[in-house]
Amino acid sequence: MVLSPRLELRQGQALVMTPQLQQAIKLLQLSNIELNSFVEQELEKNPLLERDENRDAAPSEANGVENEIALPEGALVATDQKISENAPPSDAESVLDTDYDNLYSEDSPAEAAPQNGATGPSTDWSTARTGGSSSFDNNTASFEEMLAGEVTLKDHLTDQLNIAFKTQSDRMIGAHLIDLVDESGYVTEDLHAVADRLGTEYEDVEAVLGVMQTFDPPGIMAQDLKSCLAAQLADMDRLDPVMQSFLDNLELLAKRDMEGLMRSCAVDADDIASMVADIRQCNPKPGLAFGTDVVQPVVPDVYVRPTPQGGWAVELNSDTLPRVLVNTQYYSEVAKNASGNDKAYMSDCLNSASWLVKSLDQRARTILKVSTEIVRQQDAFLAHGVQHLRPLNLRTIADAISMHESTVSRVTANKYMATPRGVFELKYFFTSAIASSAGGEAHSAEAVRHRIKELIDGENAKSVLSDDKIVELLKEAGIDIARRTVAKYREAMKIPSSVQRRREKKALA
Repeated sequence: MVLSPRLELRQGQALVMTPQLQQAIKLLQLSNIELNSFVEQELEKNPLLERDENRDAAPSEANGVENEIALPEGALVATDQKISENAPPSDAESVLDTDYDNLYSEDSPAEAAPQNGATGPSTDWSTARTGGSSSFDNNTASFEEMLAGEVTLKDHLTDQLNIAFKTQSDRMIGAHLIDLVDESGYVTEDLHAVADRLGTEYEDVEAVLGVMQTFDPPGIMAQDLKSCLAAQLADMDRLDPVMQSFLDNLELLAKRDMEGLMRSCAVDADDIASMVADIRQCNPKPGLAFGTDVVQPVVPDVYVRPTPQGGWAVELNSDTLPRVLVNTQYYSEVAKNASGNDKAYMSDCLNSASWLVKSLDQRARTILKVSTEIVRQQDAFLAHGVQHLRPLNLRTIADAISMHESTVSRVTANKYMATPRGVFELKYFFTSAIASSAGGEAHSAEAVRHRIKELIDGENAKSVLSDDKIVELLKEAGIDIARRTVAKYREAMKIPSSVQRRREKKALA
């Protein structure tokens, strides 16, 4: 065989991942909070993007997206009151509906968090941006802005430190110990290591920590749970020798071995019950009273409401949809007199802004479509409760709406649906199937967990159900499940074993 250079022509198909297409796919993963943050960044970077201030437009100005879907119990109406008049190209959905799992190695489609929001605004903007006022009359801070911020745990302890210690060395040791306090209020680092790091004696560090453990709130800066509870009980004047013996045997309380506690403390059941009540008044994590991170409330992306016809109305939460407009008028004015790099820059900004608007619009429509199909599949759950939750996987939804599983996974991750039964993450409706012992329709794992909890909640001290007994009862109800699966579900719900439940019920009887 002779090796020689030659030219060949080959024809093939390949998907070119442009930066705009990558951006559109990533938008599916973003939560409503992250999406709004992303849009704010784009508003700052792109001079052709403007925020739509007319959020209260009449319903007739919005392009509603409605689908009539037949359900066993009525018609389901999927409605989005805030979708833009400028729908994306007909092929946009097929472009986004592709398996791009290999693009983002750090984010699997099932974990791709983030959430919803989208809108497709008009591509014409006629209102000029108003400039800021040159007067200084409005620069006076409001009363709310002048209020002091929330006191942190570190600030609270530092204020007490400056009062409790007079010498600079003690204050330096105390300041270092405050830096070691975790969010629960504990100092877990070894004091010998702290003394070596500060170049001081172990006794000095121990003495300073001993004083600081008397700070407010009671139990703060403890080194373990036992000393934390002891400090709080001492503050309540309940730390007597019997209570100290009780604290020395906390592991028995964790096991709910009340008989063992009574033997160790040499007391009767009434005394144990009284001490347990005192323990419950304590805070095992006193540092959390100050809070470290601001907890963001869950904002639903989709609302589901019953309709008079007996079906369900599915609607996007318009408050989570960022609205942006493309200022084409400004582009025309600037591009008319621009040349060279300036004109190319404005053209890039226009393309980027237009693609963002279309991506937001398509994202909203995709979320609505997926949510509508979930409601169709889980109609019995919405109507009758968790016992009727059906087994459901991504492929079922993807096949029903002609999308790829990866697209459905990205859409459902960390998105929330508000229903008459509460607010649920969209992932909640996807559960594994457990076979029916009678050969009928499979049962949802979530429904089985709910059934197990119901059985345990209904037991009493004389008839505590073992895992084997629960398996028998479930099989009688048509659920074919193994004992180890029952144990796994029980432990996931933090329900103790039958032995521990029996001990607890007898002690409290």
